[in-house]
Amino acid sequence: MNLDEFQYDLPEDRIAQQPLEDRAASRMLVVHRREGRWEDRAFRDLPQFLHPGDCLVLNDSKVLPARLFGHREGFTGHVEVLLVSPRSDDHLTWLALARPGRKLRTREHLVFSEKLRAEIIGRDQFGERLIRFTSQGDFYEAIAEAGHMPLPPYIHRSDTAADHTRYQTVYAREPGSVAAPTAGLHFTPEVLSQCEAAGAVIARVTLHVGLGTFQPLHTRVIEEVKLHKERYSIKREAAARIQAAKRVLAVGTTSVRTVETAAAQDWTRLEGETGLFLYPGYQFRRVNAMVTNFHLPQSSLLVLVCAFGGKELILEAYRHAVGSGYRFYSYGDAMLIV
Repeated sequence: MNLDEFQYDLPEDRIAQQPLEDRAASRMLVVHRREGRWEDRAFRDLPQFLHPGDCLVLNDSKVLPARLFGHREGFTGHVEVLLVSPRSDDHLTWLALARPGRKLRTREHLVFSEKLRAEIIGRDQFGERLIRFTSQGDFYEAIAEAGHMPLPPYIHRSDTAADHTRYQTVYAREPGSVAAPTAGLHFTPEVLSQCEAAGAVIARVTLHVGLGTFQPLHTRVIEEVKLHKERYSIKREAAARIQAAKRVLAVGTTSVRTVETAAAQDWTRLEGETGLFLYPGYQFRRVNAMVTNFHLPQSSLLVLVCAFGGKELILEAYRHAVGSGYRFYSYGDAMLIV
């Protein structure tokens, strides 16, 4: 397959730049795979599609305010650092993108706030920096005070205080993502309670979203794509709930990849790294339904959704969504595939 097969036209004004005031006020396009049809619904209707025996899988990763602004020690020039992933057990050494790249050399010190400093200790193969932090008090508290939310590049504005709450799911617990698992942004505590009242059990998994979610695929041949690896973990209780369910409804592509990674290993490895790339032809082992947002053309996320829902049906549904005024991408509307 060629990447050009996963293309659709999207007017710029369909890309949501702001979240809705009410998370659950989003629209939801419901795609019925077996019947080859879709229907326009509201996200608040999701509990109507859940039944006893269902397991709703949520990714509880928490987005870090991973964009840091500071200066080189002894200089006044502006420095920007975007954290990618931790590279030490104490979470003080990070792989990061840094600007201006030419001026930031190994052993140079960076100052982000009175409580947060760092030293560049190395370079990675694609020009990323290895950065070792020192902080006064708790590291994550210092990051929370100094950092900015890493909004996607298609949101053409600076982050605001509101984004620290809205670019985060209401059930986020485990810090580590540099992008939100956006399908979960629609949930409110009330909707979650209604899902449980409908008979579904909830299983929480963790996959820390990396920058690869926004990076373009570097090959035109789908079968040759290699994804950046991301860290995941599943507690045994959650794994048991997923395995015992009659139907598994995964919230977001990250939850899908986490569940399918564990299922592919017969549930013998519940933590580690995954680079699992799901494309048409893949036989899903455990996920039976999914909630997702609308994704960029020619992206690994769109390819995954096409693998699950059928390429022709999903692309037709996308064209319907464009024509019907759905809001796209991270702060946009939802799709339920059953």
